[in-house]
Amino acid sequence: MAVPLPTDQTRWRCTLCGNLTRFDVTRSTRAVEYVHLDLAGEPSVEEREVLSETIESVRCRWCNAVDQVELVDRPSTGLSA
Repeated sequence: MAVPLPTDQTRWRCTLCGNLTRFDVTRSTRAVEYVHLDLAGEPSVEEREVLSETIESVRCRWCNAVDQVELVDRPSTGLSA
């Protein structure tokens, strides 16, 4: 089951327990990275460009439900810009 990423207007919610804040996300990512090796050979990624990303599953941390996540609207903050 494909789960869309949340947007600026939406967030995830577990349909079983109502959790809005804690999820384990399994994703596949295809990326190009610029890796810098220091003189000791320790690598660090200095730049990363994500070419494609797919969410494979989302598991609720509260009730352990797998793929029971839906997108819901974010509440308005009441702040005007």
